Parts: sequence; structure tokens; C-alpha cells
Amino acid sequence: MRFLIVDDNPHFLAAARGLLEREGATVVGVASTSTEALQLARELRPDVALVDINLGRESGFDVARLLRDGEDPRVVLISAYAEAEFADLIAESPAVGFVSKSDLSARTIAGLLERGDGNGAT
Repeated sequence: MRFLIVDDNPHFLAAARGLLEREGATVVGVASTSTEALQLARELRPDVALVDINLGRESGFDVARLLRDGEDPRVVLISAYAEAEFADLIAESPAVGFVSKSDLSARTIAGLLERGDGNGAT
């Protein structure tokens, strides 16, 4: 699985990249803005984009919609906040689901994707 991680926190980007790569996943790129995310998604063609819901001045929900205007990547929303705080917005988004940053792992993402392209959550 090839990942693009979108988050405005450079410490989280580094930690998430390290975690996923230790688990055998390939992180093809990291981005901290919607512009970077869209450019990298076009160039690198990741299978999955992990998109933080809160990107500072930008909305991860908007980034998810922009990324899904094409066919790939599948989008998984992530946040340090509880899923319940965003449940309605997650359900209305084009994301395949949500994973808490504290539960982030390649295995968790793979399980979410195996359940299908519906709005599953972890």
C-alpha cells in the first residue's frame, strides 16, 4: 500500500511516516497544505491519502473532496479528536472512513479498506 500523508504538524508527519514504514507500508509523500496534497497525489499516485481533518486554516474535508475528484487515492480521514465530534461530516465526505491518530497503523488502514468503500470507522 502506497500512502500520502496530509497534516500540518511536521512532528506528526515524521512520526506517522516512520510508523507506517516500520510496518512495511510505503509512504510516497507528505504534505501540509491542500495545494501540496493535490500536486503530490497527481505526481505520485498513492493508493491511500491519510488526511487530517484539521489542517490549520484549511479543512481536511475540503481536501478529501478535492482528492476524490479523480479516481484515486482512496481517502481516510484522521484526527487527534474523537470520531463522534465529526461523525456527520465524515459520513457526508467522500472518505472511506476515519481513524484516530492514536490508532493509526498500516493494519488498521488495511482493515478499513477491506471493509469496502463505504464510510467505515475505527
